[in-house]
Amino acid sequence: MAQRSIEVLIGRLITDEAFRDAFLANRVFALQAFIETGHELTPVEVSAIQSTPITLWQIVADQVDPRLQRAKLSGESR
Repeated sequence: MAQRSIEVLIGRLITDEAFRDAFLANRVFALQAFIETGHELTPVEVSAIQSTPITLWQIVADQVDPRLQRAKLSGESR
C-alpha cells in the first residue's frame, strides 16, 4: 500500500501546483496532511522524499504538459 501512496504523492507534487507550493513551503506539514488523508508512508519513504532536492519537483512539473497540471486558483490554499 505504501508504494501506491508514493506514486500518488509524486504525482501530486508534479501535477498539483497548490500541493507542490505547500510542500515547498513546509515539507513536514504537507507530508503530515497527506498522511492524514489516509495515505501510508514509511519513515524511510518520508525521509527519502524530504531529502530529494527541493528544485526537482518544480523542474519536473515544468516539463509536464500544462493540460495535465492542476493550476492553483487565485487565493486557493491547501
